[in-house]
Amino acid sequence: MVRIQFAIDLHYELNYPGADFVFNIHAAKTASQSIVAENLQISQQVPSTIQTDPVTHARYLRLTAAPGPLHVTYQATVDIDHHIGNPDAINETPVAQLPLSALTYIYPSRYCQSDRLAMLAMSEFGNLPKGYRRVEAIQNWVRRQVTFRGATSSSTTSALDTLTDRVGVCRDFAHLMIAICRALSIPARFTTGIDYGADPALGPTDFHAYVEVYLDKRWYLFDPSGTAIPMGFVRLGTGRDAADVSFATIFGGVVSPPPLISVSALTEAGRPWETPRHRPEALSTDATVDKA
Repeated sequence: MVRIQFAIDLHYELNYPGADFVFNIHAAKTASQSIVAENLQISQQVPSTIQTDPVTHARYLRLTAAPGPLHVTYQATVDIDHHIGNPDAINETPVAQLPLSALTYIYPSRYCQSDRLAMLAMSEFGNLPKGYRRVEAIQNWVRRQVTFRGATSSSTTSALDTLTDRVGVCRDFAHLMIAICRALSIPARFTTGIDYGADPALGPTDFHAYVEVYLDKRWYLFDPSGTAIPMGFVRLGTGRDAADVSFATIFGGVVSPPPLISVSALTEAGRPWETPRHRPEALSTDATVDKA
């Protein structure tokens, strides 16, 4: 088990007549990720609601802000209890046996054009034994093909663009890996979170995008960018691609600086909390109980 503490600090300057916000900054509540403590502060005295997606467990803060400054801060301490699996014993799930909640993640989406990568996927990975190791091979292939470089993509960059440009940030690596998995009928979803253990040389702590792949009734963690430590991921949201899980969706005119994020791992003598580290095993923080 790991205990992660993090804080998110967001500043906005709103134009007239204000704006509607949908934030995805709260830690998701799952069977494996529990909230020890959390605190939300909103500078404007406006009504707000927090709604939870019953399938992904993502939590969305919704509010309408008035013109002027808006400051939103969220702090949380979470405990994460990972399922540890043997990579050589984890199989792919045939399409006919996929639960309904996983089916949506084998279809093409806005940023993951898996239908246009079918030939590439079959050529590179079609002859590999099916299972966790094949997905791991896809992850490693994406790392070899794409170079991590900040400010090299935009909100419109898709998996096909990344395959052409061969550079990108974490979301671009995730989109490309997801698209290839789906081209092989392997459910894969885009996940956003806070990551402990990223290399400081990459810049200030930021939101992180990674991949969850459905294998043997569980969603297993993969980090195609290779910039972080999966054991230190705090899950915020999951979706088909980045369009589903932006940390802030804004309807109105605003100006804002980049978010300020801090994260730390807590340890204490006599407690079961570990410092996140790279592990050779398969890690999962979410099981699917739906029937096919």
